[in-house]
Parts: sequence; structure tokens; C-alpha cells
Amino acid sequence: MNQLATRQDAVPALQMDEQELIKVLQTSLYPSAALESIKMVLGYCKASNLDPMQKPVHIVPMWDSKAGGMRDVIMPGIGLYRTQAARSGECAGVSEPDFGPDITANIGGTEITYPAWCKVTVKRRLPTGEVVDFTAKELWRENYAVRGGKEKSVAPNAMWFKRPYGQIAKCAEAQALRKAFPEIGSEPTAEEMDGKILNDGLIVESEPIKVKMPLPKAKAPEAIDQQTGEITDVQEKDQTHKPSKSAPAGFISIGQQKWIENKVSALNLDLAQTLSSYSVESLDQISVEQFVEIKSELMSAA
Repeated sequence: MNQLATRQDAVPALQMDEQELIKVLQTSLYPSAALESIKMVLGYCKASNLDPMQKPVHIVPMWDSKAGGMRDVIMPGIGLYRTQAARSGECAGVSEPDFGPDITANIGGTEITYPAWCKVTVKRRLPTGEVVDFTAKELWRENYAVRGGKEKSVAPNAMWFKRPYGQIAKCAEAQALRKAFPEIGSEPTAEEMDGKILNDGLIVESEPIKVKMPLPKAKAPEAIDQQTGEITDVQEKDQTHKPSKSAPAGFISIGQQKWIENKVSALNLDLAQTLSSYSVESLDQISVEQFVEIKSELMSAA
């Protein structure tokens, strides 16, 4: 009997009939999961000699920008990293999470109080007997998960809204465990990847947070056509193509507002969520500079 088979014999769940085990997993740990996703979980557990009944890995639905839909990705959970560190016999403890100051902010129309950062230290006992600290400090704004899928919102999703401290603590601990035990792997955990998207098979951040910058001064030699959104030279246009005088200086005209509204409607997007991704609440708050960016993205989405 080879070594792999011997190791698998130590995990009772892996000795069950596969169809019976799949049924148990579908009705308990992974309810409503697709059959192929359950099989991927079992393959992962068999390769690493893990007990699938302890849920060492998670099935994470992620938005695949290339496929234009959601698909399941198998990822380790924080529990797996803890298990692997404990199995090494060299883990000398994990500190309680240390949180930074509380911040209360409105993010994408959602008011939330969260810690600025979280710090966790993992201790590893080296073969020499020396105990070394490995500390990871993670910023909440760089880790929180947005409302997923194709919704272009920067608001935190339900889990990060409900547990802003618990979620960032898991991220900090996962990073500290990877620093202390690099041999356990470098793959991010499910907690860290919640809300991210897949782009050509690569995991990337969700929609970036748009920071509202000071309004730029209007450029004298340029104007934007209210109907097409094109930037043109003022000297080449007659007076009918100048921005509407009813719009405040630095902001887009009524015609440009209407162009955005029509384009968003044609793309079946939610206007409020689209504006929220640019940190504005209404069309009349969009600056000339923002209009160029918004127009480019809406045209590319058509």
C-alpha cells in the first residue's frame, strides 16, 4: 500500500462511499452546491489528507468577468491554515487581534463603523528552540468585500457589514500564518477573497473605491458636446455646443446629465448604484472630469 493510501486511511470520511459522502456534504456543509463543486472539494481533501467533514475548504462563488457570470472556486479557509500550523508542531501560539481606532463612514450609501486596521502575531518555535514572532497588520479598507457580482457598488457586503471586526481579524491572522509558515502555501483564504472577481482566470480586486477629488478648473479651450459627450475645441463649435449655463461651473450640463441617464437605462444598470461607485449621489454632482471617465466606462460596457 502506497504512502498516499495509508494517509487517506487515517481520515474516516474519505473511506465512505463517494456518492454517500457527496450527499452528506450537499445536505450539511455545502447546501445546494453543484455536484462538480463538491467533487472539487473531495479532490482537494484527498490530495492534502484533509477531513472534508471538518470543512477545511470553502466553495466561493465569484464573478467571472470573462464568462459574464458567477462560478465556484475552491479556496482554503482560515481553519485549514490553523490546522496545518498545528500539525507542524512548531506553532507556539497566536495573539488576540489588536484593532486600530474606530472609523465611522458612509461607504456606497451604507453607514458603518469599522476598525482602521487589525494586527495579529503568530509565534513559531524554530528547531533551535528560539520562538520568533511573525506579525501581520491589515487595513480594513484594503480587505473588505463589496456587494458582489456585477453590482457596481462599493458598499460592504452583508458579512463585512455585520462583522467588520471578525472578518478583518481573520484576514490578519491568515496573513500572519502565511508569514510564519510559508510552507503551508500562499493561496489567499476564502475570507480574504470574498467579494473579489475573476478576470481571465486571475483573482483581482472588486470595483475600485472612487475617491471624490477636488473639482478641477474648467479648461478654457475645451468643451463637451451635450449630445455625444465628445470633447471638442470651443473655437470649432458655435455657441449652441457650449456647456449649458444652467450648470454650476465645473459640473456637467443638463444635456450631459441626460446622456448618462439614458446610457445607464439602455445598459439596464441601476442609476443610484452607478453614481455611488463614483462617490456622488445625483447627476448634478458629477464634475466635468468625472464625466469623461464615466462616459468611457459606459461606452465600453455597451
